[in-house]
Amino acid sequence: MKRMQMMMRPQMRRRSRGRPRCPRRVEAEPQVTYYKPRGVPVSDLDVVDLSVEELEALRLVDLEGLEQERAAARMGVSRRVLWEELDRARRKVAGALVRGCAIAIRGGSYVLSVRRFECARCGHGWEVRFGTGRPSECPNCGSLDIWRAGDVGRRRRAGREGGM
Repeated sequence: MKRMQMMMRPQMRRRSRGRPRCPRRVEAEPQVTYYKPRGVPVSDLDVVDLSVEELEALRLVDLEGLEQERAAARMGVSRRVLWEELDRARRKVAGALVRGCAIAIRGGSYVLSVRRFECARCGHGWEVRFGTGRPSECPNCGSLDIWRAGDVGRRRRAGREGGM
C-alpha cells in the first residue's frame, strides 16, 4: 500500500505545480477560426494551434496599434505576460505562413471583456466594457433598478480539440 502511494505522489505533485493560469480578458470570440493555404487539401496540412488569447494579443498590438502597456491593461495581465502571449503568437503565425501550415484558433482560458446589465423595470439589456464602471441607470428608461446579468463574461475554457 505504501509503495503504491509513494509511486503516485510524484504524479500528484506535477499536476499542482505553479499558480493556476489567470484567465485573460478577450473582447470577442473570433468569427473565423481556421485558415489554410489555398489549393492544398486539408488532409495534407500540418495545423498550428493559436489560442484565443494569443490572437487577442496580436489584434491589440499589431492591428489596433496599442502599446504593450495599454494592451496588457485591456487583457487584464502584466506587460510580461502580454509580451509572452504576443511572442508566442507571432512565432506561430510566422512559422505557419513560412511552412504552409493551417492555423486553427481554439482553446485557452479567457473571459469575455464585456459585462451585461438588465433593467428590472423595462427588461432592457445592454453590454458595458470592463473598466468603464458600473452604469448608474438604464439607458432606455432611466430606472435605477438594474442588475448584472450572468450570461456574458463567464469564464470560457476549451481544450485543444476546440469546442466551447
